[in-house]
Amino acid sequence: MVAPPDNAPPDNDVLWARSLQYSHDRSPALVGVSVGVRQGEILALTGPRGSGKTTLLRCLSGQLRPEGEVWFNSVPVHTMGATARERLRRDRFGWIGPEPQLLPELKVWENAALPLLLAGAPHRAARNAACEWLDRLDIGGFARKRPASLTRAECQRVALARALVNEPAVIFADEPTAPLHRAERALLLRALTTAARSHEVTVLLATDDEATVAVADRRLALLDGRLAGAAAASSPAHDTPEGQAACSLSA
Repeated sequence: MVAPPDNAPPDNDVLWARSLQYSHDRSPALVGVSVGVRQGEILALTGPRGSGKTTLLRCLSGQLRPEGEVWFNSVPVHTMGATARERLRRDRFGWIGPEPQLLPELKVWENAALPLLLAGAPHRAARNAACEWLDRLDIGGFARKRPASLTRAECQRVALARALVNEPAVIFADEPTAPLHRAERALLLRALTTAARSHEVTVLLATDDEATVAVADRRLALLDGRLAGAAAASSPAHDTPEGQAACSLSA
């Protein structure tokens, strides 16, 4: 049962949106999309290029302000001002896209620690947290290097460390494995899903790759900005050994 427009979403949904509408240059990108995501769920958003996957992620994460409602933990994101939404993204959300978007002038650990440094965390605590994640992702040896000395796959792992470093409630992953070869794609997905399964981090994963969809609990398909359907993914991994692997989000 859909909640009335002025009421909070169901308690078991960490992220909830109703009747989202958004247009790019008068061209509809989302048309009446509603979605609810539970705590700890990995939800795959699928659809062809231009179907609205990235727009939906950006609306749910507060980067765009659509018509309709977006709620995070029963807090109405759609009524927040720009500063509050920016703070929410910095403190409670993580983001990883197809491009690492690392700052070339910063060292690798500084790029990974950026959300903590921007939030005013002590320098040493931010560095330690970032280096812990870099170690878990097998790139701790690059902590003091600049991004230019890393491969594309290594830079993408730094971007994943940055998405995880602030102990997020939700990670928005927009085609994060698209530029990677199969082995590196599997490594990145394993790191992301292990963190999510171990600590009930909610993940919204936009992809058109079926191997990537297979790690999700559920998929939602988009077509021309509309919700095309919903189905359980092939093999949710809550009880797999990988899902039980030790993976701490605490610095």
